[in-house]
Amino acid sequence: MSTEETVFTKIIKREIPADIVYEDDISIAFLDINPVSKGHILLVTKDPHPWMTDIPDELIAKTFIKAKEIMVVMKGAIGCDYVQLTITGTDVPHFHIHLIPRYFDDLLLSWPKTSYGSDMEKSEYISKIKRSL
Repeated sequence: MSTEETVFTKIIKREIPADIVYEDDISIAFLDINPVSKGHILLVTKDPHPWMTDIPDELIAKTFIKAKEIMVVMKGAIGCDYVQLTITGTDVPHFHIHLIPRYFDDLLLSWPKTSYGSDMEKSEYISKIKRSL
């Protein structure tokens, strides 16, 4: 668990304002101040773990179950076609999930594409990952 105070810990402590849409004993959800689309929510664990890999399995499982519940609610309440989940981790060192309302015709750009230089390079990536699993 991180001891570094972040903007999210300040929101959890109510030291700075946020447009909170949900809260329980392990997480809090509020509107993103720089939304990708209207209704963009951040679901934040109350325990300030910097990376997803730092979070105990039980907590991460409960957080993703809550994300799924919020996604269903968002689709019904907002009328979006689907909700995109994104986990970046570099903007605030406190684990959070972006829940972004999306529409099939919204023209929001996706990630840039890349390609492998060769089948050999691709095989190297496959081998590294498989060996580590």
